[in-house]
Amino acid sequence: MGTLKITFIQTGGTIDKDYPKTRNGWAFEIGDPAILRVLEKLNPSFEYEIITVFRKDSLEIDLADRNQLAALIQNHKSSIFIITHGTDTLIETGQFLEKKINKKLIILTGALRPERFTNSDAALNIGTAIGVANSLKKGVYIAMNGIAQSVDLVRRDEKTDRFY
Repeated sequence: MGTLKITFIQTGGTIDKDYPKTRNGWAFEIGDPAILRVLEKLNPSFEYEIITVFRKDSLEIDLADRNQLAALIQNHKSSIFIITHGTDTLIETGQFLEKKINKKLIILTGALRPERFTNSDAALNIGTAIGVANSLKKGVYIAMNGIAQSVDLVRRDEKTDRFY
């Protein structure tokens, strides 16, 4: 039995936001991949690599960014990808990737509060993504709020910010 290998891709979003490094800074900055800190706590039984493609708020991600992300996935030898992404356009990016890529497993996840916050949902969402990466074969999925759903079927409640 082969060892599971997951390629994690950082694109930015709330999950990776950190306190400002500048003096008197008020705005959060997108820092090192949150996945690094989550995996350090996990002591995983799988191989992985982490790639930063860009560090943007998801509202700033454009067609060129999505094309860059799709090209990376298409040309990469890995067949399993977990993408950390901002929640505002998580579904949009997932739908874009679904049209561009087949024969690979892509799971997008994020967080409503930065991983640095003690009340963050980041670890649960990443854990859900890792868990389903063990059983799904191919396709594009969203892992949020304790569920993993096909990008075709997932919805987001605008009032509660819950994905279902």
